[in-house]
Amino acid sequence: MSEVLIDTHTLIWWFEGRDKLSGKARKIIEDREIVVLVSAASAWELAIKCQIGKFRSRELVDSLDREIEEEGFVELPVTIEHAVRAGSLGGLHKDPFDRMLIAQALARIVPVVSADKCFDTYGVRRLW
Repeated sequence: MSEVLIDTHTLIWWFEGRDKLSGKARKIIEDREIVVLVSAASAWELAIKCQIGKFRSRELVDSLDREIEEEGFVELPVTIEHAVRAGSLGGLHKDPFDRMLIAQALARIVPVVSADKCFDTYGVRRLW
């Protein structure tokens, strides 16, 4: 069974607007043979964005663990290895949440389902 890690925007679009997902991304997430990983960093990012008014679905943030479980997704915790790897990444990309997802994808050797091309710079296989 293979795994993919989904980016935060991919997670939001899955729950709130599947029409924003590419057909390929939707098929990957719907495929029950693929384990869909959701990083704890995505939950952290959404909570912060909700707090500062950049994300308006407080209900989704408050129920995210349940929603992820109901979808059959698997939580990916942030480990010390991930943190050190994210902090050690070179390059100009400064978004700490993207850096964490990059580190997690590299550590697990899994592709990321994302429209964001920043992952390409770091040698992460991106599916969209």
